[in-house]
Amino acid sequence: MALGFVRPARPEDAAEIARIQLSTWRTAYRRMFPPHVLAGLDEATLAGAWRQTIQQLPSPRHRVLIAVEQGESATEVVGFAAAGPADDEALAPEEPSLPDDFAAITDMLVEPRWGRRGHGSRLLSATVDLWREDGFTHAVAWAYEQDAATQKFLASAGWSPDGAGRALDVDDMLVPQLRLHVDLSAELPS
Repeated sequence: MALGFVRPARPEDAAEIARIQLSTWRTAYRRMFPPHVLAGLDEATLAGAWRQTIQQLPSPRHRVLIAVEQGESATEVVGFAAAGPADDEALAPEEPSLPDDFAAITDMLVEPRWGRRGHGSRLLSATVDLWREDGFTHAVAWAYEQDAATQKFLASAGWSPDGAGRALDVDDMLVPQLRLHVDLSAELPS
């Protein structure tokens, strides 16, 4: 496990978050999405959106966290997580709203070159700790059906599919997702 830590994101972290998001999508999702869709993503636009999100979180229960790896001579932002109360984005099509005690991960990515060093586990653990402080008892996260790595990672932390599914329309191509769920009152694997 690498030496690292998790902290709340600051507006000046937005460019690194956008870089990680773009790099990860272009690496991990290159077989799921049409190449022109990934090539057309603009890092500056993503950075601007992340800066605004960090500066204007919808509530105190919404958070953006970053994972930092500490080296001998420098530290580097290597991943991030965004989470908050489960809203309409957490729902399957035609599903009624989830109860108020449900949280949702909206984004959680670790740049592939920094993978398998404990950063994802630290991000998820910090997120779960904050959810528990905020009184959430359950959480959900969407994963692409073809993204076995994310599904395996969440399963190793006690998450399981809850039967909900949806498909995102990406340039007239449907990309199926499944939703995973965890009971935060249960003792989760570490």
